[in-house]
Amino acid sequence: MSRVAVVAVGGNSLIKAKDRQSVPDQYDALCETVEHVVGMIREGWEVVLTHGNGPQVGFILLRSEISRSQLHPVPVDSAVADTQGAIGYQFQKALFNEFRKHGLDKGAVTLVTQVVVDAQDPAFQAPSKPIGPFMEEAQAREREKADGWSVMEDAGRGWRRVVASPKPKRIVELEAIRNLIQAGQVVIAVGGGGVPVVEKPEGLDGVAAVIDKDYASGLLAANLGADTFVISTAVEQVYIRFGTPEQEGLTEVTLEQARTLLEEGHFAKGSMRPKVEAAVAFLEAGGSSAIITNPQNLTRAVRGEAGTRFVRQ
Repeated sequence: MSRVAVVAVGGNSLIKAKDRQSVPDQYDALCETVEHVVGMIREGWEVVLTHGNGPQVGFILLRSEISRSQLHPVPVDSAVADTQGAIGYQFQKALFNEFRKHGLDKGAVTLVTQVVVDAQDPAFQAPSKPIGPFMEEAQAREREKADGWSVMEDAGRGWRRVVASPKPKRIVELEAIRNLIQAGQVVIAVGGGGVPVVEKPEGLDGVAAVIDKDYASGLLAANLGADTFVISTAVEQVYIRFGTPEQEGLTEVTLEQARTLLEEGHFAKGSMRPKVEAAVAFLEAGGSSAIITNPQNLTRAVRGEAGTRFVRQ
């Protein structure tokens, strides 16, 4: 098999501005990333794409709230599955068009992916991931009482529902993804971190939770034995002392160095920290290299010409 790369596409590749959030706007933004992904494919890589879905899940839940008097509500796990299909369709269409432009005999397929989490994960005892629309406190408290929601105030902007963000344990459709790669398909999988499910005696059951996309993507990359795990984000490389006069870009970081930088608190929790942690977890699981860069530098980064590369030693 050719070299395999799992590429986790960040939300910035779908929504680039508050005034450009429509579905056509998202597709136009996505096409820019796909152009660079196909650059990797033209250089011999087999690619598995994963993606974020935070805003899109929020849109679905907001529509569900607005239509409460007319329609049934949409559970969180179903909203994640809905976005996997919709965003996957956009990727498939963009990839098809880009393949045709370059005369490539390739196909792309989206796989709605379930990811098992532990029902005893401590995250379920302390939900912290805001989802859905903002509310007044009185409304939030009403939903807390009536629907069993966990709610909290979100950075002075209003009250929101919060759900757990448990760690991914197992990718249910792993072998199907592996078979599709071997068949030469570009696979779009584990969208939004995967549909969160728990294992019960009677089988799988969806839960109201959100799995971190980068953690789940790193788990997928490790389980596939991918040659590299790439996290596509808003910046060309990882920085320490970011935003200060002493800001320094990192070109290559060993596993030991990455652990030290995390312990020293160089990366923000809601920004770069989970990406670096996902890269570290991939290396600890046996991966050889992980890369963090932006979409326009994907091809150069896998050549070793851009981005930040994490290596075992």
